[in-house]
Amino acid sequence: MRYTRFERARIIGARALQISMGSPVLVELKDEAIIDPIEIAIREYDAGAIPMTVKRET
Repeated sequence: MRYTRFERARIIGARALQISMGSPVLVELKDEAIIDPIEIAIREYDAGAIPMTVKRET
């Protein structure tokens, strides 16, 4: 499923909030010192690891 830029921003923002509140990271960061929750959420989104769905009304 392709997401709009607004859906993508909402998914990444929601996941970044979860990460900042202590949720475990779902991707391997490979010795990188990434501590920004938004950057981690973007990497999870690109990897397809975020377990969120979007309900669209038709």
